[in-house]
Amino acid sequence: MADEKIRLQKYMAECGIASRRKSEDLIVAGKVTVNGKVANLGDKINPKKDKVSVDGRKLQVETELKYIMLNKPRGYITTMSDEMDRKCVAELVSDVGVRVYPVGRLDKDSEGLLLLTNDGEFANKMTHPKNQVPKTYRVTIYPSITEEQINELMTGIMIDGKKTLPADVHVVTQEKNRVVLEIVICEGRNRQIRKMCEGVGLKVARLRRVAIGPVKLGMLKQGTHRDLTSQEIKSLKNY
Repeated sequence: MADEKIRLQKYMAECGIASRRKSEDLIVAGKVTVNGKVANLGDKINPKKDKVSVDGRKLQVETELKYIMLNKPRGYITTMSDEMDRKCVAELVSDVGVRVYPVGRLDKDSEGLLLLTNDGEFANKMTHPKNQVPKTYRVTIYPSITEEQINELMTGIMIDGKKTLPADVHVVTQEKNRVVLEIVICEGRNRQIRKMCEGVGLKVARLRRVAIGPVKLGMLKQGTHRDLTSQEIKSLKNY
């Protein structure tokens, strides 16, 4: 029987409740029960026998896997609910038909490509640092930028005591008091692009994610979503 047991967070991810790491946070917060008892991080369960609940709602493995691309507008937070009653991306995908959750995040003031899914393994693969899935951003900064600042961004900036990985940075357009950069990073640290720019003295006017790996936002209208194609899903899973 022992070989039938799997880690609780893996089962939660398979049920589409959250990624493995977010599931771990729910366990630590005491929101998960197994057979009526509060679970602990590191617990294993038998999916065929044990009853797992999150906030009192019983979990079951999702049969229909969903992979969605959303063009997130500014002003929305990347969460499915909020105690402060702020606008959440959940409002923009309420018509999907199954429960999905964000893969990674975009901060409230940022916009653009956000993936949502109920496939926990996929979400874990996309967000795990070891896979280094590239993310491409269009960043409008002001008033201007120097070669020295570009080189600093490319080689790495100290954020919270840890240097960022090398980035790809180039100027898309340059006008008086306004420069548009394309920045490609392979990390997903909190507000990373903004902090990188602040670290070299740049002010960010607009931040938009336009691609994750080979999958591009394209002409998708702001505030709308679409299913990923089978080819897009396959290309992302190949990372």
